[in-house]
Amino acid sequence: MDNPAPDHPADPREPLSDAELRRLLGFAETLADAAAAVTRPHFRAQLAVESKTGAEAFDPVTLADRAAESAIRDLILETYPDHGILGEEHGYRAPAPGDAPQMTWVLDPIDGTRSFIIGVPLWGTLIALNDGRWPVLGVADQPFTGERFIGSRLGATLVHGGATRPLRTRACAELKHAIVGCTTPEIFTAASERAAFDALARSVRLVRYGADCYAYCMLALGLVDLVVEACLKPYDIQALIPIIEAAGGVVTTWSGGDPTQGGQIIAAGDRRAHALALELLAPAASDRP
Repeated sequence: MDNPAPDHPADPREPLSDAELRRLLGFAETLADAAAAVTRPHFRAQLAVESKTGAEAFDPVTLADRAAESAIRDLILETYPDHGILGEEHGYRAPAPGDAPQMTWVLDPIDGTRSFIIGVPLWGTLIALNDGRWPVLGVADQPFTGERFIGSRLGATLVHGGATRPLRTRACAELKHAIVGCTTPEIFTAASERAAFDALARSVRLVRYGADCYAYCMLALGLVDLVVEACLKPYDIQALIPIIEAAGGVVTTWSGGDPTQGGQIIAAGDRRAHALALELLAPAASDRP
């Protein structure tokens, strides 16, 4: 039953110093401020909505999504022109080649656009910095509620109302006590995925849908025990990994592997709950050996 999270990939380079990491965390907050200045005026306002996938399915995008990412990208290009950028709305720009760490900002300007367009504050701006092997910092910002979740090896914090508090996941040794978050069961497109998730849902105390990135933040805050998803992209999860890890939790794929590229994701506040959940999910893991 022991399913430890994988070690982060080995890297022979010198890690970022604490001073460098603090400077980059400050810049990530500047990026969050810039995005918030764009998204706040559009929230709960009349807003044109497009679907990225046309008539086949509804995958909404708005002016707020695109403009917020543009604001973030402009600041990155001005301040760190050698850094790469991967954003949901405007694609990939490679980092400058060389011996330095291949820093890439990974962005989702509005994670939870469906909630955004109906006026529900279960959305957020996700900002990660990946050093070429792993996200070294993450910010999940909710401009309407004024909550900002921040994580790195220096710790995990919630900034709200001018106060800063540490984040810590809670203990959960048995699935029967677990609260699970999931954006929607529709993300389990394979029959095996849905069957595995349903088996997990029958084993836990409560399943709640519809929170997108906010469910992961509540896990870091110690109010949710597991978040289980599928079909995620790198920009959906990378900012949340440092927050949850620094709060004492773990994020992997359903096979217990590297979650940074998205796909089938499980986040847990307690490694014991993670191990038990993987027993039910691993048979449907698409990336298992």
